[in-house]
Amino acid sequence: MSIQLLLAQILLMALGLIAVGTARPDLIVDHGLKLLVGLGLTLFIARLRPTAFLKWATFAWLGTLILLVLVLIIGVGTAESGGTKRWLDFGGPFRFQPSELAKLGLVLQLSSFFSRRGVERKLISATAMILVTTALIILEPDMGTSVLTFGLGIVLMFAAGVRISNIAWFGLGLGLLAIPGLNIYLQRHPYILERWNGHQSRGDTVSVGLDHIGLAHRDLTNGGLWGLGPDGPRYIYFAAHTDMIIATVGFSTGLLGVVMVFFAYWMIVNTALQVSLLAARIRPMTPEIHAASTMATGAMFMIVGQAMVNLAVAAGIFPVTGVPLPLVSYGFSSILTMSLALGIIHSAMREVRSQLPAENDPAALMAVASD
Repeated sequence: MSIQLLLAQILLMALGLIAVGTARPDLIVDHGLKLLVGLGLTLFIARLRPTAFLKWATFAWLGTLILLVLVLIIGVGTAESGGTKRWLDFGGPFRFQPSELAKLGLVLQLSSFFSRRGVERKLISATAMILVTTALIILEPDMGTSVLTFGLGIVLMFAAGVRISNIAWFGLGLGLLAIPGLNIYLQRHPYILERWNGHQSRGDTVSVGLDHIGLAHRDLTNGGLWGLGPDGPRYIYFAAHTDMIIATVGFSTGLLGVVMVFFAYWMIVNTALQVSLLAARIRPMTPEIHAASTMATGAMFMIVGQAMVNLAVAAGIFPVTGVPLPLVSYGFSSILTMSLALGIIHSAMREVRSQLPAENDPAALMAVASD
């Protein structure tokens, strides 16, 4: 296992537990138990070899597509989600958001596909996988997650070795094809434009601190360097324990806590890059090593890409999208999926290390780890 990656996970979970306890003390026990389940799941998945993921990749991906279809039929929503249906609720604790699992299913499927078929051919099939997954999420509708899913597909193509020119043509062609349907989609789901227009005209509201983002910014600023702790006097604003939790982290733990959040995500990026660097040293590169490297990159982008979107919303750069902060925000679907993703990175790291030539171990490992 990667100690660096495990430390990043524990750090994010600890800060999330403090923040959820600050914003919603009644949820701290529930959140803590879910974090323990997530950590246990990471440790279990980390012990598996990447070949196990490749064997079941297609079934996992198709299973997530079935769940996404079920969301369109029997899905439920909340008042906060604007009436959209994004969850499957089977009663009690069995309530989750299939779009989170769909991203992970896409990572496994594309990694398996490119390792078996190569990257010079069959790109139409890979493109179809990305579009089908993204389209089902768009229909919920969930614009934020669908954009992340599409971006994830692009990153996976790049990580697998698809030429930049092919990716560029793919993106351009899809953009042109999507233009006619975009107007119809926005008319059917006017809340998207309403959020964007509200975001664009938000300047005067923020100056007097009347909107939720403005209040979150005040909480973040009031935390100072070291924070005011869970019991400090704070503002009440929307989604303080989910979408806007970084403000709660800043309030309770100060600038130090916010910096630690960024540091933890950097450690996740660094670990995934180590997997790719070490995999490049293995000659010949087997399909299993190629898939492990691609999976690690995809799992990393799942986590860090979503984190960047969440932080951009909290900073007021993007309109509200409903995307949680991975491993920090309250919500079992996100905790479960991100813990699985971390386990995959652990597994990929262990597989790549085991396949390194003897002359590259351990001296080369130490050199890469210190970069």
